[in-house]
Amino acid sequence: MTDHYKQNLSPDAYKVCRLAATEQPFSGKYNDHWLAGTYVCACCQQVLFLSTTKFNAGCGWPSFWAAIVEQTLEKVDNSHHTQRTEIQCKSCQSHLGHVFDDGPVPTGKRYCVNSLSLNFVATN
Repeated sequence: MTDHYKQNLSPDAYKVCRLAATEQPFSGKYNDHWLAGTYVCACCQQVLFLSTTKFNAGCGWPSFWAAIVEQTLEKVDNSHHTQRTEIQCKSCQSHLGHVFDDGPVPTGKRYCVNSLSLNFVATN
């Protein structure tokens, strides 16, 4: 059986999305990206984040204070000798990044996301 994700993603995007790797900080195309629109899953194009919830966390990865909850999953991640909360696309279980409790109001959340796990659709 052919892995269509491996055929349709760059090798680096595949490592992030399907193998839960992390891109280097400040290297992603959406880290300093401020256009109006939606951020969608790089694997299945499911809408995951709105540009209106994006903020500059200074951490080197695109950060959002809210995800579209119905379209994302949160899972306990015990890798790297610590416990974190991983976020995934609910539709295809693509690894997006992690969510932390150090974000701004109104949620107090920081969804720290790999640019390689996203595509962007501009608002017309």
